[in-house]
Amino acid sequence: MNQQKEINVGIVGCGMISEFHADAINKIPGAKVAAFCDNVKAAAEARAAQFGGEVYTSVYELVKNPDIDIISICTPSGMHLESALAAANAKKHVIVEKPLEITTERIDMMIEACKKNNVKLGAIFQRRFMDTSIILKKAIDSGRFGKIVLADVYIKWYRTQEYYSNSNWKGTYKYDGGGALMNQGIHGIDLLQWLMGGVEKVAAFTDTLAHTGIEVEDVAVASLRFRSGALGVIEGTTGSWPGEKLRIEICGTEGTVIMEDEVFRVWKFKKETEEDENIRQKFGYKEEIISGGASDPRAISSEGHRRLFEDFIEAIRKNREPRIDGSEGRAAVAIITAIYKSAKEQKPIVVK
Repeated sequence: MNQQKEINVGIVGCGMISEFHADAINKIPGAKVAAFCDNVKAAAEARAAQFGGEVYTSVYELVKNPDIDIISICTPSGMHLESALAAANAKKHVIVEKPLEITTERIDMMIEACKKNNVKLGAIFQRRFMDTSIILKKAIDSGRFGKIVLADVYIKWYRTQEYYSNSNWKGTYKYDGGGALMNQGIHGIDLLQWLMGGVEKVAAFTDTLAHTGIEVEDVAVASLRFRSGALGVIEGTTGSWPGEKLRIEICGTEGTVIMEDEVFRVWKFKKETEEDENIRQKFGYKEEIISGGASDPRAISSEGHRRLFEDFIEAIRKNREPRIDGSEGRAAVAIITAIYKSAKEQKPIVVK
């Protein structure tokens, strides 16, 4: 691809998250949102009025546009595959809001279609692009923790009954794929498994305790064995008022870090470096830092999305894989579906 050519993005699905995608894309030099698509025409028109761009009501018509380079998919989770296949078969690059899809089988179909058509596939896990996540990953990979023995993530968030009742897809297995883990907790689960190098096995319980009229779990706990041999825990809920910051704890024989959203509550190592105090000063706890979607799904910044889209566009220009490609995006879904299977069958499950 000509590195000077402007990259045009078409967004499919014009609900809440599409606004974050559009805002992030339009902040990147040499990129813009050129079209919005939704089967509810008024939704696409509203986004086009907000950001500019053409209006479509069919993804199959959108992908015929020769000027579109990337299709960004923001439809309900269980509908991602259809749009991804349409885009890939039209030789458009594909980037998908989390989760990539609701089963690993559907994700594998997506990966195969993009590979066959020689287009890039990317997944939206913007927390990996946060400064604190990158710093923590570097500390883990450089061995500063010694032997990591425990690694945990806690997603104790709150969603009202109306959050589910006012939606025709949230809280359903067909379109949401799951509840507190697949929809809300997946960002933290992905971040934990990426930091730790993958999960080998899970044993879990799930239940629906805080909401009515939904098919999916609103509380889940899972014990983990990582590929490294370390143990860990996932706790997720949408029934914990008022909602707390997403919390990750990494504990090793030579260090402990507790990270809440984009700050470090604890950053301690047996062997201190000059950089450690700078990290604590810059990224230490500050009361005014807001929670990243703990009680309000709109209470997030688009900066993580901007960095992720910037990487994806650079991958296209330089013909390399994006940092979060299809196989990377698949990992969290494999863990979550294994958790659901473990809870259902009441036994440990190997993550595949």
